[in-house]
Amino acid sequence: MSRVPVDVLDYYDAEVVRRIIEKYGYGERDALEQFIGSQTYRMLANPAMEMWQFGPEGLFNIWESEKVTGSPKNSAYLRML
Repeated sequence: MSRVPVDVLDYYDAEVVRRIIEKYGYGERDALEQFIGSQTYRMLANPAMEMWQFGPEGLFNIWESEKVTGSPKNSAYLRML
């Protein structure tokens, strides 16, 4: 089974976590735990889903939709699919 390269996950970890910190004021550790513990992150880590194509802003939007509504599928990025 293929995997999403670690450097890709590291890049998105840093970019999405930065946005979480800026918008919600979490500390770095809490923001990272919020992101890594999310369904959005599990989707990103699944190579078949190709979630990295949404870019950092798109992934932040998907994560935020999950945080607010309980499901990442409520994001405008995923409703379009």
